[in-house]
Amino acid sequence: MERKLLVLFGSQTGTAQDTAERIGREAKRRHFQCRVEALDSYDVANLINELLVIFVCATTGQGDPPDNMKMFWRFLFRKNLPPGSLCQLDYAVLGLGDSSYPKFNFVAKKLHKRVLQLGGNPLLPVALGDDQHDLGPDAVVDPWLLALWDKILALYPLPPGLEIISPDVRPPPKYTLHYLAEDSPYPNDGLLQPIAPRAVPSELHPFAARVVSNQRVTAESHFQDVRLIEFDVTGSGIMFSAGDVVMIQPQNCPEDVQQFCQLLHLDPDRCFVLKPTEPDASLPALLPQPCTIRHLVTHYLDISCVPRRSFFELLSYFSTNELEREKLQEFSSAQGQEELYSYCNRPRRTTLEALWDFPHTTCAIPPEYLLDLIPRIRPRAFSIASSMLAHPDRIQILMAVVRYKTQLSKPRRGLCSTWLASLNPEQGDFRVPLWVKKGGMKFPADPDTPVIMIGPGTGVAPFRAAIQERVAQGRRGNCLFFGCRQKSKDFYCQAEWEELVTKGFLTLFTAFSRDQEEKVYVQHRIQENQRLVWELLNSRNAHIYLAGNAKQMPAAVAEALQLVLQLEGGLSPSEAEEHLIALERSQRFQSETWS
Repeated sequence: MERKLLVLFGSQTGTAQDTAERIGREAKRRHFQCRVEALDSYDVANLINELLVIFVCATTGQGDPPDNMKMFWRFLFRKNLPPGSLCQLDYAVLGLGDSSYPKFNFVAKKLHKRVLQLGGNPLLPVALGDDQHDLGPDAVVDPWLLALWDKILALYPLPPGLEIISPDVRPPPKYTLHYLAEDSPYPNDGLLQPIAPRAVPSELHPFAARVVSNQRVTAESHFQDVRLIEFDVTGSGIMFSAGDVVMIQPQNCPEDVQQFCQLLHLDPDRCFVLKPTEPDASLPALLPQPCTIRHLVTHYLDISCVPRRSFFELLSYFSTNELEREKLQEFSSAQGQEELYSYCNRPRRTTLEALWDFPHTTCAIPPEYLLDLIPRIRPRAFSIASSMLAHPDRIQILMAVVRYKTQLSKPRRGLCSTWLASLNPEQGDFRVPLWVKKGGMKFPADPDTPVIMIGPGTGVAPFRAAIQERVAQGRRGNCLFFGCRQKSKDFYCQAEWEELVTKGFLTLFTAFSRDQEEKVYVQHRIQENQRLVWELLNSRNAHIYLAGNAKQMPAAVAEALQLVLQLEGGLSPSEAEEHLIALERSQRFQSETWS
């Protein structure tokens, strides 16, 4: 009997991929032939031939599948798939989600149900990992995996004479690393090679956009530094419309890169090539070959992310120091998760800082394990805050610089926002690798349809793009609810809004929460203007858009809208709730929120 296992993942931030790779390692210890692949790089037509598959998938935003499983998702829900097409398949679905969102683990639940419909055999009920749990998703994942291996080994017993490989045995690296001779020609820094002009920029071929301007739009005395940054995309072939998103590939700062290389005794200027350890495995697509250590650490390894449990597990194998090894093993055990959470997640300790704390182990890390140990730097998404009709060949973003305190003495800084904020076009020619992808929000095609936009804080970014686009087309029905703390400190783009109000293109309602005794938020302004909101919705078929921080705001706004439907439209509370859901279904109420 063939013992083959396929692990397919859909991952947005890397957690699902990390979990899928963990399952892959556990499978190899149980002598399975195992492949771990992103759902969209797997040829889905092959699924009918698979016997054993574990799906690991995250749910993003408003219950959407991650980007790297969107094609798979469309295929799986095709109407013409015959009901018994997966009857030979034993499967299990592991979901990763966040119960503070209404569509908690929606993708995993729906996937489980769909594979069942197509005749698949579930080995276990779907697992619903939750970010909100004190111990994170592992609180659900650990016991579920134990049960899963029992089930799988009952169906596919170990071949005679073989034992499960002990967890004390170090797993092989994904790649071997071969240094080139010191005098070999130095490869150019391969990140931003000019791409064939035909290719539309993408993650594999980003466009090196020049930073045109970088201005602070909050008062110097305001606690938060918010920037309006403009990029030049002339000649890139990039096209976008309001609601679309720009993806930016950040890099580590030179000080961190230097520190990392010193800690691991690496020469940043050494060149190397990678070879995959397994015959059918591919090389990391985003790394040039040959490559310098400096390029690897600057552009690829995410040394500023909070390390995951798998990091400590792998690190423990290199430890020559008894005390350090014990601590690392504790952090990677199920019992040690509370301790790990306090050490890592709560204070937001970075990978680089964790390496400092284990100096004996760190200097013993073999370089070829770096790509197993540290995940790659993920691109960051920003709502585009400008329209091509108003600013051709330009992309603007409105970005809050992430900086906050934890119990660690050094303030925490966002990798991408800190890097972007530091690029001053007056001091040099700075290039940022970027590409554009379709956003979740679609604005109405009919020029007479009014839009109600609710965008507190940087949530106003996509609405600035929409308003610029609509004004350029001569559309007037633009109503914006904007909220911030103080009119004098963080009222972004104030002059621009006021000019549009004067010209009759914009109806503007502002909520400055700290400018008076009692706090006033956008939801209060919606209630105060309920007659207008109802009139736009009911008589003029308006669309409503909501963008911003996902903490309490979306629920508070939904409640305010339901009140409008009750007080002005005479609906009962349950009818108002139903009506709002119906508006969402028909895409007349759309939201894009982030945490």
